[in-house]
Amino acid sequence: RRQRFAPGEWTWLRQVHGSAVVDVRRPGDGAGSEADSSVTSVTGAVLAVQSADCVPVVLSASGVVAVAHAGWRGVVEGVVPAAVAALRERSDGPVTALVGPHIRVGSYEFGEAELGAVAAISGDGVRGRTAAGAAALDITEAVRATLHSADVDEIEILEGDTADPGWFSHRVRADRERQVTVAWLESLDD
Repeated sequence: RRQRFAPGEWTWLRQVHGSAVVDVRRPGDGAGSEADSSVTSVTGAVLAVQSADCVPVVLSASGVVAVAHAGWRGVVEGVVPAAVAALRERSDGPVTALVGPHIRVGSYEFGEAELGAVAAISGDGVRGRTAAGAAALDITEAVRATLHSADVDEIEILEGDTADPGWFSHRVRADRERQVTVAWLESLDD
């Protein structure tokens, strides 16, 4: 099924909620690496991250693309700025971020200690309330704040709350399945 979508070898990561970035120098390079982001300037190298409630981020600049899996621990560890820095090492053009579907604040009940750790990185705007009034993490704001801090030029946040039916959610339904976010570069001659 993957080959019908994007042919060739894919770089899948063994995601650990950290900040490591894999440098993909040929299709499939770094597959299975323990990391939460990958970057490439190689045409046809397919980069992939999986998520259920965490935030998938696609970054692009002239001739370079990266993907990142940004959960709250990854935000605290610095995965977003690490991915942006890896992208900037390969391109001096403007950086664009596309933020994919993830859990939203109304369903993301969160402990105060962990919320404080995210707020220390992303600011108090990450503090919210669930629909039931409990303390919650606004992971959308956490990722947006880290993208702004990394001087990303353009940020687009897609609709989609993984707490809603039709999406996989670990927190809400204990789903074992995951969404997959993929990105790759294509030649303009193709």
